[in-house]
Amino acid sequence: MKRRDLFLALLGITVAWQVLSTALNLPILPPPLLVLQAFFKGLGNGDLLRHAIASLWRVVAGTALSIALAVPAGLVLGQSQRLNRFFSPLIYLTYPIPKVVLVPIVLLFFGIGDFPKIILIFMILFFQILVLVRDQAASIRPELIQSVRSLGAGRRALFRFVYLPASLPAILTALRQSVGTAVAVLYVAELFATQRGLGYYIYYSGSTLFDYPAMYAGILALSLMGVSLYFGVDWLERRWCPWLNVS
Repeated sequence: MKRRDLFLALLGITVAWQVLSTALNLPILPPPLLVLQAFFKGLGNGDLLRHAIASLWRVVAGTALSIALAVPAGLVLGQSQRLNRFFSPLIYLTYPIPKVVLVPIVLLFFGIGDFPKIILIFMILFFQILVLVRDQAASIRPELIQSVRSLGAGRRALFRFVYLPASLPAILTALRQSVGTAVAVLYVAELFATQRGLGYYIYYSGSTLFDYPAMYAGILALSLMGVSLYFGVDWLERRWCPWLNVS
């Protein structure tokens, strides 16, 4: 996507926000400039930055854990029809469950701290990556695998040079599709049993302090995190999968 189009979209959102704020003239919808002032003030005194770092750590840790476990599992299921037949019913039943409904259960089992938040993000990304990688690995043409085996490649070489490169676009697609959901669930998880994170910052600023510019500054920070992660996946795709960008 062109930068000019992104800039015009951002400008349109800002203008609409300003017009709506002026028309309503309510404290609960401050103008963009006031929110920006609160945003930079929060960064300057370190308060907003501290919460943003806590949220970013949870997203990155949950994403790394999901990749580390879901990619090998998806490749194994894609290579083995017997294992895939055995696990497919379980995946079919658990994959569509909205993971956000598990927030109270995860918090009850794992308590407070970073770990339950990381587990929630992991559960969201794990099934997305697992299913896409499995389907991508299973769709590799048999003649390609046979040609590599004819050169003396074993299972480890097939995994490294055939299945993993072929499944890399599916991994990045799963991350792109899931990053928004992961950030949304992170916000919900940070409403409970924690005093760190952007979810807590947004709720506390708006519902306890009634500092609405600070509340919107937290929303802006959380939105910037989601957008940055999304564009980060795009950058990885252009670097690791250059053949997808060849017209």
